[in-house]
Amino acid sequence: MFRNRFWVCFALTIPALVWDPMIQDWFGFRAPAFPGSAYVPAIFGTVVFFYGGWIFIEGGVRELMARLPGMMTLISLAISVAFLYSAAVTLGLRGHALWWELATLVTIMLLGHWIEMRSIFQAQGALKELARLLPDKALRFTDDDQTEEVTVDQLRVGDLVLIRPGASIPADGIVKSGKSSVNESMITGESRLVSKGEGDRVIAGTVNSEGSLRVEVTGTGEKTALAGIMRLVEEAQTSRSRAQALADRAAFLLTVVAIAAGGATLVVWQILGASLDFTITRVVTVLVIACPHALGLAVPLVTAISTTMGAKSGLLVRDRRGLEEARDLNAVVFDKTGTLTLGEHRVVETVTVAGIEENEALRLAAAVEHDSEHPIAQALVKSAKERNLQVSRAEDFQAMAGHGVQAMVDGRELKMGGPALLKRLGVQPAPELREAAERFGQKGQAAIYLIEGDGVVAAFAIADAIRPESYEAVERLHREGIAVAMLTGDSEAVARTVAKELRIDTVFAQVLPEDKAEKIKELQAQGKRVAMVGDGVNDAPALVTADIGIAIGAGTDVAVEAGDVVLVRSDPRDIPRIVRLSRASYRKMLQNLWWAAGYNIFAIPLAAGVLAWAGILLAPAVGAILMSASTVVVAINAQLLRRAEL
Repeated sequence: MFRNRFWVCFALTIPALVWDPMIQDWFGFRAPAFPGSAYVPAIFGTVVFFYGGWIFIEGGVRELMARLPGMMTLISLAISVAFLYSAAVTLGLRGHALWWELATLVTIMLLGHWIEMRSIFQAQGALKELARLLPDKALRFTDDDQTEEVTVDQLRVGDLVLIRPGASIPADGIVKSGKSSVNESMITGESRLVSKGEGDRVIAGTVNSEGSLRVEVTGTGEKTALAGIMRLVEEAQTSRSRAQALADRAAFLLTVVAIAAGGATLVVWQILGASLDFTITRVVTVLVIACPHALGLAVPLVTAISTTMGAKSGLLVRDRRGLEEARDLNAVVFDKTGTLTLGEHRVVETVTVAGIEENEALRLAAAVEHDSEHPIAQALVKSAKERNLQVSRAEDFQAMAGHGVQAMVDGRELKMGGPALLKRLGVQPAPELREAAERFGQKGQAAIYLIEGDGVVAAFAIADAIRPESYEAVERLHREGIAVAMLTGDSEAVARTVAKELRIDTVFAQVLPEDKAEKIKELQAQGKRVAMVGDGVNDAPALVTADIGIAIGAGTDVAVEAGDVVLVRSDPRDIPRIVRLSRASYRKMLQNLWWAAGYNIFAIPLAAGVLAWAGILLAPAVGAILMSASTVVVAINAQLLRRAEL
């Protein structure tokens, strides 16, 4: 709308300029004369005022009705004064009409607003980009196992769809058959392809790679992870921050100052004996140049850009104030299970007797346990898989209730179990294995043994494995000068083991979910600004109590209501990235606010004519150009935020 009105008014302003006597004298030319040609500037200036300027007058009326005078109030006041004065001169009042100044002023104002709107919409483009991730069509299986092409809105929960190589996934779902890798970077920020097989979850909008997948639909439309992300991005971009409130107050004060300065300019120049047209021109210039245009853009544009940057990096901001306050953090509290750790058991240490390597022992143990559903068995199997070990098929598998399992692997008779199995078999582990088992127990880790024949050949420590990313996350927070604490319901031994491994400063062990919020309050009572990082379920009270709640482990469930920020890819390294994004955003906000308000210290007196004695006078159109230029500076500075390294 601003673009269309700008181009029309630009065309209408040209005749107002060409037929204005002052412009003709300045440039030494004479426009064609015809009956009524003297009224050309008045006619075109009036059309520009009502067609292009009326939107500003409507905006000014809305601001006054809301008792929040601001940018629109100043613009509407400036063009209304110029119009009424020019109309009076044209009808007989002695003076110089300001038709060309009025026309150029409105046209430049429309251009400035067009640039502003473009900047904001470009910054908010994350929503449009996210919406484009979903394909229009999907291949759905029919009852006779054939495929039919349907629109995405026809999909229902329980439908089975075919995802071909290179195709976008149309809905959230679970892989029923097939193997492939999926590019989830547009949702989680994770650059690596993620392997998918039977039982794995897939997210709508992500892109399948080389294999075909059959996926059962679990969420469509507003219930997909993508829709949840779009909701959070939209909420964050419209949520108000303290910096925005500061900008609004500054804009209000600037409006009051501008109106007062305009009134003072009118009185002073009339007292000094200046002509009325000169005085009115000064007043209009003051009102125009003081418009809080840049102030109105300073914070919202940074907000939109930082929210977009966060969304592209897997940081979903639910509450702008949470991101804004992250710059002042000096303590981060992590829930242990599922946050610093995987929330799943793995082999964390292996000790073997001479003659057998660790990976070989793990490969044999995983083969024996492969068909068992016990959590410890699955820990062995998953650990072997993560190390890319080739696990042989076991034969003659047999479970020994309460003791362990046994099987034949590569012609070798093997058994797996804990201390109860050793006691049943009457075997003693070698001294090095016995010492290892004692060490595992002191750390709160389970000891599982691999037995071949009558000898124990290996001992495995089974525990909730630390995420590989957690080490770097804690180190980065320490580099930022932020203390790290850990909350867990686990025993003191387990908690101390994890804390020592990660070099965590403070440990709260054996804490019940309902008591976690009290631990946050303890840290706050010490004067700390605290962020709580948890899964958003049993950690909800602590997330709400903390100065900033950060929900991790969201995965496909992004609608975590307790957190101010949601980490889509469950990577604790994103916590220091939140701090850096917060600090970079705040710097840009302050820079923009200082520029937007500060330039008026020089601009308003100049517009009022304090340098008239030196022959330096600003025309209203020049004032509009300077005001628009300040807005462009703010917009460019905000765009530079995209270069910030997270």
